[in-house]
Amino acid sequence: MSNAAIDGVAASGIAYRIVEHGPVRSLAEAAAARGVAVPDVVKTIVVRLADDDFRFVLVPGDRVISWPKLRALLGVSRISMPDAATAKAATGYERGTITPFGSTTAWPVVADERVRGREITLGGGAHGVALAVSADAALVALEATVADVSDPEES
Repeated sequence: MSNAAIDGVAASGIAYRIVEHGPVRSLAEAAAARGVAVPDVVKTIVVRLADDDFRFVLVPGDRVISWPKLRALLGVSRISMPDAATAKAATGYERGTITPFGSTTAWPVVADERVRGREITLGGGAHGVALAVSADAALVALEATVADVSDPEES
């Protein structure tokens, strides 16, 4: 199997596994299908700082972006979430498949500090495909800024 995400993670030189699974409707289903805990399903969220300035934000599955923390880290007063078409144009990936690996543009990566020290799964560039990687190796390969940028997900 090959796609831009798999080619991108392979080119990074870090160890990875491809995890293929069927359709999932929730993070809990994704975790079960991937054989990991919910926090290890890391969401890659694309945020827009300006018309042509985006960031990838990596957040554990059981957490959400803290907009005040992220704005403070980036030194901006406003951040928005692009619509699906804009996110695809910026990354080359559809929502639910997004990963910094192999993106059409290598936007800077911000990762929540809670992803460190574990094996995580990220979008694999196609629906039903995930990349399992060492978070620490991925953060180095992606030259990620690591900080506290999330809050617990409210149930």
